[in-house]
Amino acid sequence: MRNNRAMPVRPHRIAVLALHQVVGLDLGTPSQVFSTARAADGTPYYDVRVCTPGGRPVRSTAGFQVLPDHGLELLDTADTVIVPGIHDGTVLSSGTVAPEVTGALRAAYQRGARIMSICTGAFVLAAAGLLDGRRATTHWAYAERFRRLHDRVDLDPDVLFIADDRMLTSAGVAAGIDLCLHVIRLDHGSEVANRAARRCVMPPWRDGGQAQYIEQPVPKAADTSTAGTREWARQRLHEPIALRDLAEHARMSVRTFTRRFRSETGLSPAQWLLQQRTDHARLLLETTDLTVDQIAHRSGFGTTAALRQRLHQRIGVAPSTYRRTFHPRPELLET
Repeated sequence: MRNNRAMPVRPHRIAVLALHQVVGLDLGTPSQVFSTARAADGTPYYDVRVCTPGGRPVRSTAGFQVLPDHGLELLDTADTVIVPGIHDGTVLSSGTVAPEVTGALRAAYQRGARIMSICTGAFVLAAAGLLDGRRATTHWAYAERFRRLHDRVDLDPDVLFIADDRMLTSAGVAAGIDLCLHVIRLDHGSEVANRAARRCVMPPWRDGGQAQYIEQPVPKAADTSTAGTREWARQRLHEPIALRDLAEHARMSVRTFTRRFRSETGLSPAQWLLQQRTDHARLLLETTDLTVDQIAHRSGFGTTAALRQRLHQRIGVAPSTYRRTFHPRPELLET
């Protein structure tokens, strides 16, 4: 995590590297999502710019050309580099990328930049040798091709995104938005990320380990959805909630509720509830003066020890450390 109070006054610089046949949605995702992350006074936290090799136009998959203002030199000063997905070229056919692209990406990483890919952008990072020996993901439909071309990468095509130190990869389409929101949360905490998600009309959080796609169709009839029960549970996170309680509220058997819940969310009811409790605790740590013990009870963990264990599992830090990082006045609080 980065301490938002210690981050420089200037916005965090993001370079989006567009290559031939760049996926239109993937290209626009970083600028759209990161531009919504702002301080309370409206100051932007990120400065997102697009570049191409040589600053030359490239064609997108959406039928338009990208006319960039920058070449690969933009990567020399970027704090984060993002490679959107592509749908053509030697990167996908033979696993190779232009030497100047490889050099620019490697130099950026060696300098300390964070490197991200969306969808098949992972093929570019792998072709540059940046994913060797690392866990990574890409769009599930390209998984077998990726494995054939890059057998030194530990590919997991069943998740939304993977963060391996400063190397982050995501699945396709909407998973790129999830990854961007994840990065905002890492940099500036849940409150800023939640505001950005609302501006993007997106759920505040989908866990990176969640499945990329769900085999079962979502129920069509509104009265067979578990959405109402999920909202009911969110309003009662401070209370003990058993699986039977959820099923009874939804007026379903436990078996039917569990099956339908997973078909709609990609998670078991227990996994989803734990995720909600953790996110609520993080928000309370950031935005309230409650003690950690009070937050543990209000988020349903019951004890400080249980909250501490879960937070450490989720993000690798203790509640007091998280609060010092993201609360505006941590020095005035008791933990």
